[in-house]
Amino acid sequence: MASRNERGGDVPAGVPKVLWLPSAVALALVVLPVVGLLARIDLARLPEQLGSPASLNALRLSLITATISTALCVVLGVPLAVVLARSGARGVRLLRAVVLLPLVLPPVVGGLALLFLLGRNGFLGYVLDVLAGVRIPFTTSAVVIAQTFVAMPFLVVSMEGALRAAGDRYERVAATLGARPMTVFSRVTVPLLLPSLGSGVVLSFARALGEFGATITFAGSLEGVTRTLPVEVYRQAEADLDSAVAVALLLVVVAVVVIVVARPRALEGVRS
Repeated sequence: MASRNERGGDVPAGVPKVLWLPSAVALALVVLPVVGLLARIDLARLPEQLGSPASLNALRLSLITATISTALCVVLGVPLAVVLARSGARGVRLLRAVVLLPLVLPPVVGGLALLFLLGRNGFLGYVLDVLAGVRIPFTTSAVVIAQTFVAMPFLVVSMEGALRAAGDRYERVAATLGARPMTVFSRVTVPLLLPSLGSGVVLSFARALGEFGATITFAGSLEGVTRTLPVEVYRQAEADLDSAVAVALLLVVVAVVVIVVARPRALEGVRS
């Protein structure tokens, strides 16, 4: 904790000198690869590469699908986080482990799992195909599902941690005063979650935007339909490395803009 000086102001605790070296190494591991990417850019061809129809279509598709996926993460993930943090039912610990699986599974494995579930020969995909004529793989919907699959655990972990840190004393008081569970959720739990929601949304959007393995496995690479920016980088790397570097730079810039614009607001909400 910060101490107070003679004038009554806060005195920062300072940073131990021993932490500076590993911090510098950690920063180098993050920054230097980006610097290497920047050094590889062909500035003369950059406008042409970034303005190509394939790059613009991939950018548009990535922004649209990542936004939809993030909205689904909020709609589905917030209730799940509340259940994990507040429910005393048996099996919640196992449920939490299952929810966190996408964090540790290779994305390609997640894509295969989705394909075997919703593909034409998957048990749920077969039912959808026979009863409704709906085929999800290799469509834009498949991109959204794949992104939601890998991104939602980030929001759930963030929200559950916020709920556990806040405790349940306010909810207990509201229940004692006769409030129904839904009223407690809408009037007490949701306001407790709002300060941390911004952080979870930023993490989910960034993860959805950069998703590659599950997307290409479950949705494929169809321009304007399933070819997001990460998939476009992979495709360009096989044909024109300079174009792949340019598209990768575009992805980095978009991710940085999202984090810089949204992250400070999320932190302000946490402080308040």
